[in-house]
Amino acid sequence: MTMIRPVATPGRDHPITIERNPARVVVMAGGRVLADSRAALTLREADYPPVLYIPRADVEMTRLERTGHATYCPYKGDASYYRLLDGGPREAEAAWSYESPYPAVAEIEGHLAFYPSRVEAIEERPAG
Repeated sequence: MTMIRPVATPGRDHPITIERNPARVVVMAGGRVLADSRAALTLREADYPPVLYIPRADVEMTRLERTGHATYCPYKGDASYYRLLDGGPREAEAAWSYESPYPAVAEIEGHLAFYPSRVEAIEERPAG
């Protein structure tokens, strides 16, 4: 039996906005740069804290390993999770990605977001 999952559209009751982040975003893990981007996106969703999504091209993907964990968001779609191979607890997912996001948030395709509590730092530096 196929389970039908609800699909929701952002609106007044649950707004989602995505904007280009003007800063240089640097993610540190294990004492080294894990990501360094001047093309990060900031996703703001309802009352949740803003989330930075970084293009995969700006992430050292060789330091991450995809896990079998997955979740579903009716606004964004299916999320895949990644753990750090160095610089953090291997059992904890450090990042997630919507690899085929719903059209309302299509801009985050090809991007990763990091849990601030599972990496050393997520810094927004001057873009200069």
